[in-house]
Amino acid sequence: MSDAPGRDEPSPPPSPPARAPHPQDPPPTYTKYRARPRLLPRREVDEIAELRRHAAGEAGDRAPGVPGAPGAPRPRRRLRLPGGGRRWTWGRVLRWVLGLLCGWLLLSAALFLVSAQIQAGKVSDETKAALDDGGFPLWSATNILVLGSDQRSEKTAEPGSSTSGPSRSDSIMLLRVGAGHNSRLSIARDTLVDIPGHGRGKINAAYAYGGAPLAIETVRRYLGIPIHHVIEVSFERFPGLVDALGGVTYEGPCVISKINGGRRNGGFTLRLRRGRTHIDGDQALALARTRKNLCRPQETDLDRARRQQFLLTAMKDKLTTPGGLFGIPHGAFYRLPLIGWRTPRAFTTDMGGPTLAAVFAAMAIGGSSETHVLGTLTGVVPEADREQAVEAFLDG
Repeated sequence: MSDAPGRDEPSPPPSPPARAPHPQDPPPTYTKYRARPRLLPRREVDEIAELRRHAAGEAGDRAPGVPGAPGAPRPRRRLRLPGGGRRWTWGRVLRWVLGLLCGWLLLSAALFLVSAQIQAGKVSDETKAALDDGGFPLWSATNILVLGSDQRSEKTAEPGSSTSGPSRSDSIMLLRVGAGHNSRLSIARDTLVDIPGHGRGKINAAYAYGGAPLAIETVRRYLGIPIHHVIEVSFERFPGLVDALGGVTYEGPCVISKINGGRRNGGFTLRLRRGRTHIDGDQALALARTRKNLCRPQETDLDRARRQQFLLTAMKDKLTTPGGLFGIPHGAFYRLPLIGWRTPRAFTTDMGGPTLAAVFAAMAIGGSSETHVLGTLTGVVPEADREQAVEAFLDG
């Protein structure tokens, strides 16, 4: 036997010839291996490697693709949240801010609609029947009668005012909005008119005789125009609305008045100097109710009607001007949900949420309003003056 290795070992059998894969043979299977998850994000790994190259003096040998190398694209600046966490880009921050603003507005609108629907159910069927039919206020000219009753609660009552039973309308104002209109017409409370079923008398007595339905009918006949909606202002809740707006700015002559006997007698004393003064809800209510201005004794009820119109304009400006919305610290935007809830609760109206929202929108986009006051010191308004005031109101 030879000592050569492998000479007596049998040769391996020849391998079978390769066979073409049959169409029905199953596909070959492969084993998949999952890479181990990184302990650090790729960007942080690159940053660590960059620091190591700096320590080794390799900064000059960077490749153009390495962050920080000459010719490499400059990475975008990102914001890191306090305490770590996901990094934020400026675009992501802007999207979050816009989302919060939209949510704030939607919450305010929802509260407004719910509050308005609750208040709309408090209007009597007789009042609704007394109104004229009209279109949607946003694109149809709409006349709205605003009545402020002199009936007070025990807290806000003044000598001679009513706390129960029939009461006179302390203020009478007409609003015309929609279809490009934005005008107001105040009627002096002592204006002499024909009250249906009660003869000749002061126009504010119509509310005492028959409430809102008779007041609507009296104003309609006196002016010869349709009345589509009515708003009855609550003096008790009016200050809360003004406070929700962050107060308003009064600009005009000095005013000194004593409501309910003044502060010494448990009432309220209003003192406003000439010029611009920021006032709160209680001061605004006292200003609207001031009949005798001790600072200017020559004033009449016509001046009182002008102050009421001024307050309405000031409240509108809080929601329609940049300074009123975003001013610090009295901006209305920061209180929008509270405003949305309290606004419908400050009065009673036949209008539901969508219609009332359309009225405010029409007032906002209608620009500055034209204001008019109808009345005389004697209470008798000449026919020509009345027709002129009505024409200006309808065209405004």
